[in-house]
Amino acid sequence: MIGTIAIVGRPNVGKSTIFNRLAGERISIVEDVPGVTRDRIYAKGEWLTREFSMIDTGGIEMQDAPFQEQIKMQANIAIDEADVIVFVTNGREGLTHDDEIIAKMLLKSRKPVVVAVNKIDDKALMDNLYDFYALGFEDVYAVSASHGIGLGDLLDRMVTLLPDQKEADGQGDICFSIIGRPNVGKSSLTNAILGEERSIVSDIEGTTRDAIDTSFERDGRHYTVVDTAGMRKRGRVYENVEKYSILRAMRAVEKSDVVLMMIDASVGVIEQDRHVAGYAHESGKGVVLVVNKWDLVSKDEKTMAKTEKMLREQFKYLDYARIIFISALTGQRVAQLFELIDEAYENNHRRIGTSVLNDVLVDAQAMNPTTTFNGGRLKIYYANQVSAVPPTFVLFVNNPQFLHFSYKRYLENCLRERFQFEGTPLHIIARKRD
Repeated sequence: MIGTIAIVGRPNVGKSTIFNRLAGERISIVEDVPGVTRDRIYAKGEWLTREFSMIDTGGIEMQDAPFQEQIKMQANIAIDEADVIVFVTNGREGLTHDDEIIAKMLLKSRKPVVVAVNKIDDKALMDNLYDFYALGFEDVYAVSASHGIGLGDLLDRMVTLLPDQKEADGQGDICFSIIGRPNVGKSSLTNAILGEERSIVSDIEGTTRDAIDTSFERDGRHYTVVDTAGMRKRGRVYENVEKYSILRAMRAVEKSDVVLMMIDASVGVIEQDRHVAGYAHESGKGVVLVVNKWDLVSKDEKTMAKTEKMLREQFKYLDYARIIFISALTGQRVAQLFELIDEAYENNHRRIGTSVLNDVLVDAQAMNPTTTFNGGRLKIYYANQVSAVPPTFVLFVNNPQFLHFSYKRYLENCLRERFQFEGTPLHIIARKRD
């Protein structure tokens, strides 16, 4: 699991500007999935070879929240989700009462906090920096988000405070998360898997208040299941439902080897389902599409085939994912899930020998030769699998621009036909041979 950095602070101090500056210029973007991050509340990046996620709490809007309550809610999101918190203040305005309120909350969290005193773009303002040490944090940095000043030092410190990646990755269990919109049956499935009332189950949306990780053993194999939280309530104020539930699902996906994407058979697919499933796909995880509440559907011998066809159309990028129809309430086919979880995990970690891989690609080109594209014809000299999780293949070619997306798709299909890759995405990268 990679670490998460949250950016928090009162309104109009430059949180989103810092987020955009870090995501867009100072670090290399690992993923920025269209649709999922359409409001730029979430991005994945890398600094000094260390990957991490970033949350811009300013992008999560509150509905009908008083000014002070909104600030507290934003801080609470950061405290809940982050491994490291960047506390943004305004160096031109100086220390405020709202800054002090947020600081008290962050100090109680006992999480690492780095204070970014923003808008220090003039040497005459440097003296204002020292006022912010009164907040009680050791790491205080003068930055200017609009000019990019001081952000390198800020990033250097942020990544050193992230938890050790090896420790965070666990002890080799198969970790799978259950994601989906509120009230789709995530907690019911968790309980059915564990055989006990581990999570509270009700028909009220948002019952699950926190992500729950439970380790267990089944048929001699160790698993950890993450039952993701639904919408969270604090007092009378609700976070924006869609943004916050997607955020929680993203965090669960990061922790997982395999993602169970749950669909409510009685409702069908909604836009939020596609956003979250797209993130699981782009993150390179194994994926299983789980159609829950199948017992509530009026059906005949054609209903399952029709539903599967609909899902393939809605999730075209998940054509490799297995589909299973279950009822978490009655236990129908729940035991069969583990075959699909194991398969997705093993195939996501699968490695192919170089000689065998190249034999398959030679045969593929013989059966379907490359055509002219972008002013030239692609020639593949050889290929290597450079990594697993997900399986990633590099094609060494005469010119990467000659690789048409349809031919890339064809090669992927050839690899899937020849090898066991059900349940996992494949990445194919073309590089010019030196």
